[in-house]
Amino acid sequence: MTDSNSVSRVALKKTTPEVSAAMGSLHAAAVSAARDAKVEPEILELVRIRASQLNGCAFCLDMHTKDARAQGETEQRIYALDAWRETPFFTGRERAALELTEAVTLVRDGHVPDAVYAQAAEVFDEAQLAALIWAATVINAYNRIAIATRMVPGAHQPAPKQ
Repeated sequence: MTDSNSVSRVALKKTTPEVSAAMGSLHAAAVSAARDAKVEPEILELVRIRASQLNGCAFCLDMHTKDARAQGETEQRIYALDAWRETPFFTGRERAALELTEAVTLVRDGHVPDAVYAQAAEVFDEAQLAALIWAATVINAYNRIAIATRMVPGAHQPAPKQ
């Protein structure tokens, strides 16, 4: 029996470079929108980690927990993120962003509840809400790419803190 994790899968970047480049451009635009809207980088990493937890994406969890730590995020908050509702470690803004991220990620009911959106709209302006929705959408897409192609975690090194 073959270990399913050792089976080679398609290299999307090599096989479909134009689509991979477009995905990279979408990611860059989402990052730029978040920066322009002044969404805290710490919140964006929490969004990326939480969506990756929900989707079970080991590659993205490895990448974004390393990036979060490089930005000064604490181990305690990273470890508790899966149970963020039960901890005192997250601010109201972070909680609203995490709730919105979960709703965008888990759209199995076909919608983001009005109450979740309203809660986020109380602490984020329109540009920030848009940036958060894009951030959640992009990481969900990357999670699916990494899972479908079985990208191997471990090699990512965060960029030096600026």
